[in-house]
Amino acid sequence: MHTIDVDLVARLINEQFPKWSDLEIRPVKFSGHDNRTFHLGEQMSVRLPSAAAYVPQVEKEQLWLPFLRKGLTLPISTPLAKGTPTKEYPWPWSINKWLEGETLSHENINDLNQFARDLGSFLSELQSIDASGGPLAGEHNFYRGGSLAVYDEESRNAIEHNKDILNEVLLKRIWELALDSEWESEPAWVHGDVAPGNILVKDGQLCAVIDFGILGVGDPACDAAMAWTFFDEASRKIFKKVLNMDAQTWNRARGWALWKALITYNGNRYSNPTVAEESLNIINLIVEDIEL
Repeated sequence: MHTIDVDLVARLINEQFPKWSDLEIRPVKFSGHDNRTFHLGEQMSVRLPSAAAYVPQVEKEQLWLPFLRKGLTLPISTPLAKGTPTKEYPWPWSINKWLEGETLSHENINDLNQFARDLGSFLSELQSIDASGGPLAGEHNFYRGGSLAVYDEESRNAIEHNKDILNEVLLKRIWELALDSEWESEPAWVHGDVAPGNILVKDGQLCAVIDFGILGVGDPACDAAMAWTFFDEASRKIFKKVLNMDAQTWNRARGWALWKALITYNGNRYSNPTVAEESLNIINLIVEDIEL
């Protein structure tokens, strides 16, 4: 992994965008795993892939975000310029418009039920945009929007390795229920990583959605996984209703939430108890929520 810091970003800006070389560069408060993000002055951000696997995200966002923005009520990330590779930093990178807002938490929203309506409405808008020619789910976006079967072995292994504490039989039934159906309609747009870190809140309400790096078209079920990772029972039902998801699509959405919780728990059970506990809570909620 390359060292991506303020000094590197300053050199890239000076070399490729000298008109902005006098602007202050500083790390953002919460930077993601796939990319490193920095403030560029007060109105822009610089976003650099942290590894080669995330490089396809740059071109994809540059191409599709201006198109998607036209069909959405809420602000989303807006590319302003694309940086080119150098000897020091070998990949393309982006300069985006800065969006104001706090990273979503349970503490900074006024009404969880209303937030569920607002997020569901945003995703419904996204899914309604013409997806013709959009990037089909695949390796470029870690199969978000594709078939859950890609992660079948990984999920079953996680259940098997932790069956001393997990309900092995029930979790396998829930997982198999998620695999029992496929998306049979036309491909729809999916954000791919609908999670608190990619959602901004202002004055207690949803105000923007960012980080479309694993954008794609396919099955929208993956974008509803937050139903079990953030919402309570009442807001989860509202979220489902606004999304107008049928039972099979909801089963697949639950499968996406379960897969992520399983692999996170399996990877952190002994090394990071705090993260493991959060994942176990999600697994237990999924078990409690299911009606078989």
